[in-house]
Amino acid sequence: MSVVSELNEEIVECRLCPRLVEWREKVAGEKRKSYSDWQYWGKPVPYFGDPEATHLIVGLAPAAHGANRTGRMFTGDRSGDWLFRALHRAGVANQPESQSRDDGLELTGVLIAAGAHCAPPENKPLPSEIANCSQYLRRLIASRKWESVLCLGGLAWDHVHRVMELPKRPFGHTAVDAVLNGPRLVASYHPSQQNTFTGRLTQEMLDEAIRIWLRGS
Repeated sequence: MSVVSELNEEIVECRLCPRLVEWREKVAGEKRKSYSDWQYWGKPVPYFGDPEATHLIVGLAPAAHGANRTGRMFTGDRSGDWLFRALHRAGVANQPESQSRDDGLELTGVLIAAGAHCAPPENKPLPSEIANCSQYLRRLIASRKWESVLCLGGLAWDHVHRVMELPKRPFGHTAVDAVLNGPRLVASYHPSQQNTFTGRLTQEMLDEAIRIWLRGS
């Protein structure tokens, strides 16, 4: 069994954070009216992508009616729409859409992780909850020689630096931290509606960050 598979088995059974357990299950039981016919996942969301990947993406946490519903990272919400279209344009996703766990989406050389694996109230995991989840990311990063890590948002950027025990670096779109004997860390604004609707993050900007992450320039 691969390290990714082992970690995923542990992640989906995790109940370390009572607030998150209560919230994710409450949302899964009540559902959003437009998704009333869905069987919500309602559990921690595991890693998704190529189990032999050397390029890692780290987001913040599952969306209540996105990945908490579908059970797959960045699947079923508009942030995922932006991310997977960009990964498809970059040639590492076989299709530009991600709607459900069985829609045929595959990633090549890329794995998607998160700072917290459970959907949090108001999309804001507590520092203690991120700390509880950090054990999984720490073990994942230590499991192989990663070429690069794409950090979606300032919280993910800071979290990756903490997990890797690196000095804190200023966050900015396309900021790069070249770790000695380690992966290239690349920052991007998160493809949230708050950023994409306001134009703070454009498709061209996201493509640029992904290009630097995958190719270094």
